[in-house]
Amino acid sequence: QVQLRESGGGLVQAGGSLRLSCAASGHTFSRYTMGWFRQAPGKEREFVAAIMWSGYTYYTDSVKGRFTISRDNAKNTMYLQMNNLKPEDTAVYYCAATIGRGVPSREYEYDYWGQGTQVTASS
Repeated sequence: QVQLRESGGGLVQAGGSLRLSCAASGHTFSRYTMGWFRQAPGKEREFVAAIMWSGYTYYTDSVKGRFTISRDNAKNTMYLQMNNLKPEDTAVYYCAATIGRGVPSREYEYDYWGQGTQVTASS
């Protein structure tokens, strides 16, 4: 069982930056692929980025070049550095974990979820 807790959300002006953190419980964090999803009001939850146990990273096109995902296995923590935030990035951001193989980017591929943290980029 893995428990996830996000932090670091907030309100920033467009063009600003935020860093989200996802703290995980358990002793096998390094084996998990970790991901970030987001859900804007009235929209479905969508994939943002993920980092595999190997360190391989991948992103949805709309955040490439602006967001950076990373992890610190010694601290059981994953991060999402978000730069040049846009109003369309406004959403609740969720972290997720999976032990599965491949390059997971769908909700059903993840087994554990955090409660979410609100990110608002004002224009």
